[in-house]
Amino acid sequence: MKALLLAAGFGTRLRPITDTSPKCMVPIIGKPLLVYWLEMLRSAGVNDILVNTHYLAETVEDFVSKSEYQEFVTVVREENLLGTAGTLLKNRSFFNEEPVILIHADNLSIFNMLDFINAHQQRPRGSAITMMLFKTDMPQHSGIVELNKSGMVTAFHEKVEFPPGDLANAAVYIIEPEIFTFISKLNKSIIDFSTEVLPCFLNRINTFKNTIYHRDIGTVESYEKAQKEFVIIQGKGLLI
Repeated sequence: MKALLLAAGFGTRLRPITDTSPKCMVPIIGKPLLVYWLEMLRSAGVNDILVNTHYLAETVEDFVSKSEYQEFVTVVREENLLGTAGTLLKNRSFFNEEPVILIHADNLSIFNMLDFINAHQQRPRGSAITMMLFKTDMPQHSGIVELNKSGMVTAFHEKVEFPPGDLANAAVYIIEPEIFTFISKLNKSIIDFSTEVLPCFLNRINTFKNTIYHRDIGTVESYEKAQKEFVIIQGKGLLI
């Protein structure tokens, strides 16, 4: 199994921190955000990792080239942003028709990667995607999902005023190779995964609940909260 870490965004809501650093490189208790993802993937035996870059790409390229992860990580620079699904399609040959762990690397998350992989391998018949979920205390600001009795996604509610629950999409997935076939038939180069792919797979999206920690650190306020929360998490020995 291979992985794609999406790290090309501008992080505009996190300015001024991201004026000089890409969002995936902002420090969380002294360690770049990207490293937490790399460590979780490596702990699960995922040795082929693609990282896409765009904004301040040199910072990510330089870090990886000097790190212990350089033999496991391939960095690809996008001169023009392609959208999540567009990036998948552009790099299809890298994934060699294998399942892909697809991660928005500008979120902060702690969970058991092997449990996530196992949940996908044991997914219900017919499902093509496993989506990680987390319980949010601000459902009106998140992408809330509805599930059936088998834990399959039946509906999405993106940042609505009165969502029907508090289970949110964590933007971490495992996708089967058939997703590439679907994306290629769209005959586009710029493709958004959340709006152009996921809605077409309702009732075929398995789910995995992250019960340890997940936070979108898109704002300075959320970033500051994450720093404080991670001190507690570190003290509990939950970090890899």
